[in-house]
Amino acid sequence: MPDTILEGIRFPKDIQSLDFPALEELAEEIRQQMIKTISQNGGHLASNLGTVELTIALHKVFHCPTDQIVWDVGHQSYTHKLLTGRRESFSSIRTPGGLSGFPRRSESPYDAFVAGHSSTSLSAAEGLVRAKQLRHQPGWVIAVVGDGAFTGGMIYEALNNLRPGDRLAVILNDNGMSISRNVGALAGHIAKIRTDPRYFRVKDRVELLLNHLPLVGAPVKELLLGLKRVLRQKLYHSNLFEYFGLEYFGPVDGHNLRQLCDVFQRVKHRPGPVFIHVQTVKGKGYPYAEQSPQAFHGVSGFDIATGNPEVAHYDSYSTIFGKELVALAREDASVCAITAAMETGTGLQYFSREFKSEGRFFDVGIAEPHAATFAAGLAANGMKPVFAVYSTFLQRAVDQLIHDTAIERQHVVLAVDRAGIVGDDGETHQGVFDVALVTPIPGVTVYSPASFEDLRYALRQAVCHSDGPCVVRYPRGSQPPLRAAFAGDYSLYYPENVQAEGFRGITVATYGREASVCEMAADTLGRKDIPARVLRLVRIHPVPEEAMELLAEAEAILFVEEGIQAGGIGEQLMASLCRCGGQDGTRRPPMMELLAIRDRFVPQNTLQGALEGEGLDQPSVERAAERLWQAVCAGNFVGKEAEL
Repeated sequence: MPDTILEGIRFPKDIQSLDFPALEELAEEIRQQMIKTISQNGGHLASNLGTVELTIALHKVFHCPTDQIVWDVGHQSYTHKLLTGRRESFSSIRTPGGLSGFPRRSESPYDAFVAGHSSTSLSAAEGLVRAKQLRHQPGWVIAVVGDGAFTGGMIYEALNNLRPGDRLAVILNDNGMSISRNVGALAGHIAKIRTDPRYFRVKDRVELLLNHLPLVGAPVKELLLGLKRVLRQKLYHSNLFEYFGLEYFGPVDGHNLRQLCDVFQRVKHRPGPVFIHVQTVKGKGYPYAEQSPQAFHGVSGFDIATGNPEVAHYDSYSTIFGKELVALAREDASVCAITAAMETGTGLQYFSREFKSEGRFFDVGIAEPHAATFAAGLAANGMKPVFAVYSTFLQRAVDQLIHDTAIERQHVVLAVDRAGIVGDDGETHQGVFDVALVTPIPGVTVYSPASFEDLRYALRQAVCHSDGPCVVRYPRGSQPPLRAAFAGDYSLYYPENVQAEGFRGITVATYGREASVCEMAADTLGRKDIPARVLRLVRIHPVPEEAMELLAEAEAILFVEEGIQAGGIGEQLMASLCRCGGQDGTRRPPMMELLAIRDRFVPQNTLQGALEGEGLDQPSVERAAERLWQAVCAGNFVGKEAEL
């Protein structure tokens, strides 16, 4: 016999026979399991604690995988994982080879759709519904959408395409938060609904009356329905979701299992589509998370008894960026800052505290495309906007960067946080595509600092001494140790036993966090009598002319890049050097090899484990340099990259 109710749950059907006292006990066991696991592995705590009863009720009433649940975003789905055959492996979540922190179709048939980015669920859910209709398959599709996701435009594009009769339930998980507190007109509309339930009490009474009326004909029923519409208009003037054709249910207490199950049962017998407004408490059941939901949204680990996070007390790239931007804004009143619901995550809390009252800080919600075009509008009228955004979320605004920013050379600065490998957040959050996405855009300048001093320099150059769109990209965490002193747009590092004068050897060209790895590798290579120097690029696009001259004159070049190979800086430079060498036929291009992420998504892992897996750690750099040097000495180097 299992010791706990949770241990007896292998699949959702196992909770069908449980009564409500047992379900409430199950909810408490799930919370304890999540707190224990996330305190060790890190992960999204507050958002998952808030959806425990909601998820239990969904699996009590609906029948997955015939009915399908789409999560927006996936950091609400831990309870779902525990109830769908993954309890025994739950301790592996966010670890190498373990469970993903987000839904994954390859992980379980109960996961209907991947969900690492916000505001995508309703579009995906509509696609699932249409496919069911076309293939004559049974079942509902339920989209569980956090209220913060309703600041994203895709939600409204999907709402506009709903059809009568769609067996689609949209559940608004309303906790008043996205990551930072919700902002904007929609947040106010939802707050108005949840703080004035009079309309919905009367709505239920009218429906009850209609259900018990004798067959007195359509005119009387239409009169009563008209009375209901008048009452709604009197109270709020509108209910946004009903205008899109959704039948509204709620607000519902998201921690009351009886109420949730009752509403879900009612919904199952409606024609659809329906909208269920569920109110939850982010961090429910763990006092520290309830008091500080932002701090416990995504954590690296913490002490359960005290709630103290296991973080080192050091500056990060994010905090250095935030403080330097404050310094620039004090000097120039045209500098302003934009975030897409990531004030603290991007280090803009310092800017917000000092300049929000002046109207120079803007939180637009989870709406990266809007943020990018909004920034272009600010720039068009003389401001200097800095949009701080994670690399993985910048992907959502590439069209706006091309069309709204670059064509007319608007001076917008993108501060791209979490650039490069981020580790345990996995495929959906790795920041390895931004360089390949933005560098082909005409007129874009890109900096990729390897140190805090590099970052301060790059930000000042981008804000104060540039025109057109500028990107300053930097990794998560703190700066690595660097041998080469700061020197502006680029620097050269020679190990102690390598002669700079008349250098003949391998030039290792790199940028960002990999500069430290390459410098340590050069030290080791020097001790093996393999001369190697490191060219650290800070401005990576366009590459400084002096740096290009150094590369063109080099005997052999090893490019090392913590980004996707296709379209990256390494490929661009190799192609350029081959073209230059072949123009007049008098100079052969240098021997070249490239280490980068090759044609795959980087799986979840520790940072060091991911670098090793992608061949970007120090031993991998040393081995590649040794192969290249052997080929140089033999005079017959033919590598995969040499054909470029």
